[in-house]
Amino acid sequence: MGHWGEGTRAVQSVLFETAIGTCGLVWGPAGIAAVALPERAPQATAAHLARRMPHARPADPSPEIKQVIARIQGLMTGKGDDLADIVLDFGQASDFQRAAYGLVRAIPPGETRTYGEVARALGDPMSARAVGEAMGRNPCPIIMPCHRVLGADGKVGGFSAPGGAATKLKMLEIEGAISVDRLPLFDR
Repeated sequence: MGHWGEGTRAVQSVLFETAIGTCGLVWGPAGIAAVALPERAPQATAAHLARRMPHARPADPSPEIKQVIARIQGLMTGKGDDLADIVLDFGQASDFQRAAYGLVRAIPPGETRTYGEVARALGDPMSARAVGEAMGRNPCPIIMPCHRVLGADGKVGGFSAPGGAATKLKMLEIEGAISVDRLPLFDR
């Protein structure tokens, strides 16, 4: 995975608490460059963020960044904010990745799509695997809601964030998109 946002001036970071644990946020002049989902401990989340964005320096969030954090915290408690207006810095993302991210950002909280549905919306039904790869490279989970994209037949599929599929399921359940007791526990 590339270090999106590297090279931007004044890249800053902060850790913050959510209903799913301690998350991290990196921002710079071009927008939010990274979001880190919770690791096993806050120090691990900070270390993960430092590896992904080594030029980011811890900082107190500006009022604008505090508002972004509050909105993420709200979404992770079930408030239906889609976060779609938050400016993201996708740095070195390919045109395909940017197009996929644009479609996925339009999925409202409480809804899901499959990789195949996103591929068809992109005009290439055979690109479901490439959509999955783009979701795996997503630098800004939660704000760019890759957790709302499922495998065929509603299977959870992969999730590269800490906690894997369990984190994805927890986020979807909080948003009201799924009921964990109705999902298949194992991909067949």
